[in-house]
Amino acid sequence: MTALFVKIILSYLLGSVSGSLLLGKLRKVDIRGQGSGSAGGTNAFRTQGLIFALGVVVIDVGKGFIAAWWIAPMVFGGSPAILDPGVLMMVCGFAAVLGHCFPIWHGFRGGKGAATAIGAIIVIEPWLLLPLVITWLITLVITGYVGLSTVFAGFSMVPASWWINGPDLMVFSIVMALFLLFTHRENMRRLRAGTEYRFERIHIFSHKP
Repeated sequence: MTALFVKIILSYLLGSVSGSLLLGKLRKVDIRGQGSGSAGGTNAFRTQGLIFALGVVVIDVGKGFIAAWWIAPMVFGGSPAILDPGVLMMVCGFAAVLGHCFPIWHGFRGGKGAATAIGAIIVIEPWLLLPLVITWLITLVITGYVGLSTVFAGFSMVPASWWINGPDLMVFSIVMALFLLFTHRENMRRLRAGTEYRFERIHIFSHKP
C-alpha cells in the first residue's frame, strides 16, 4: 500500500510540472494571464505561437506517458499486489492529469489535462487514440471549437474502451471524459454565451469575406 501511495504522489508531482509555465519562465511570460487563462497547449499556441506550443505539448504529453509507463510499473521494483498492473497505469496516469490541472508547484492553477491524458493513453491503450483523434478532428473541422472537440473526443473513448478491452478501461474512460468536461466547463459556458474562441481557419463553415 505504501508503494502504491508513493507512485500516485510521484505521478501527481510529475504532472504538476507545467510545460507552458516551465517554458514561460525562459520567455519571462505567464500565459495564465493571457488569452483564456489556461496553462495548456491551446492557449500557448494562441498567445505564444506554434514553436512554444509544440514544446508545451511535448512536455505535457510526456508527463502522462512517464507516469503510466515508468512510475506505475517500475518505481520501487514492481506493481503493488493490491492493483492489477493495467489499473495501476490508469491510476498513475490520472494522477498526472490531476497534477497538470491542479499543479502544486504553480498555485494549483494549471491546464485542462488533455495532452497529459493522451500521454497516459498511449501507454494504457494506444488503440483509444484512434476514436479520440478522429472525433477531435471531425468536431474541430465542423465547429471550429477546440474545447468542444476535446470534450467530445473524451467521451468517444467510452464505447471504444468497452469494445477494445472491457470494464476497467471503460471506467477509466468514463472518469477521464467527465474530468475533461469539468476542466472545460468555462469553454462550455462561453459556448452557450456565444463568446467561445473559434479557429476560423479550420472551421469549414466559416464565412468568407
